[in-house]
Amino acid sequence: MTDGKACRILLTRALPAPVMDLFHRAATCAANPEDRGWDRDEILRHAHAHAAEALVVMAMDRIDAGLIEGLPASVRVIATYSVGHDHIDLEAARSRGLAVLSTPDVLSDAVADLGILLLLGAARRAREGMQMLYDGAWTGWSPTQLIGRDLSGGRLGIVGMGRIGRAIARRARNGFGMAVHYHNRSRLSPEAEDGAAFHPRLDDLLAVSDFLMLAAPVTPETRGMLDARAIGLLPAGAVVANVSRGDLVDDEALIAALAGGRVMAAGLDVFRGEPDIHPGYLALPNVFLQPHQGSSTIETRLRMGALLLDSILRLRAGEAVANRLA
Repeated sequence: MTDGKACRILLTRALPAPVMDLFHRAATCAANPEDRGWDRDEILRHAHAHAAEALVVMAMDRIDAGLIEGLPASVRVIATYSVGHDHIDLEAARSRGLAVLSTPDVLSDAVADLGILLLLGAARRAREGMQMLYDGAWTGWSPTQLIGRDLSGGRLGIVGMGRIGRAIARRARNGFGMAVHYHNRSRLSPEAEDGAAFHPRLDDLLAVSDFLMLAAPVTPETRGMLDARAIGLLPAGAVVANVSRGDLVDDEALIAALAGGRVMAAGLDVFRGEPDIHPGYLALPNVFLQPHQGSSTIETRLRMGALLLDSILRLRAGEAVANRLA
């Protein structure tokens, strides 16, 4: 393998200190020193100034055809510090001859843990309980106070049974005794399915989902899939959670269902147009929110960085890597 220190890598955002140390030890790195995103002009300016060979970008960076066209000829790799890649124009990258990398597998467990937190936080009315305590409004235990729902024994419908969906299914089944149902583009092998019930039609999955988990990528078919019609197929009083992308949800429809009681509660970690959140969510007591925290553990962030760094250096040495998207 060639000397990694000769590899010039540009990171578009400040990463946790241990991750930055990892990159600086192994390569010649230039990095955004601030915890804010760069716009297109800033990314291009820094890529040219440092003659970058590889870009490490974030899920919030818009790597479209115009940006890719403006990159210096030195850039050979775009590596996204995420498992999702809908922010990157893969066709434009292929046309330019650029490799595109992501971070599958290494964040599945952390995101799955957060998914269970969202289900629990929504079902057990955690936001309302926290607000009561912080406002000094709690007057003591009551048998009618904040009555929620058990996860145990419930039916969990998962839309998108990839690595994250399967990790959520294991936790739900083994930890809470939930009956797992799923909808996917194709049926899993019996081993991967692990007892989960497959529904070829989304409508059929919705009808049995006391708890619904969105874990699918954004595609033309999935964008806005949880709309008023789909919500109307859920059992009354269902709980909805989303760990994938906010674009899967019709915000107005979900907010109306939460306000009217058709949906009991929602646990959301991702939002359309984030960091701008639909104000309707903030006004509702039955919404448990997290600020896109799915992979936010130091162990996971280190694994993500190590995977990208190793893959960049391996590609530079002419080796194949498993996490290449284009």
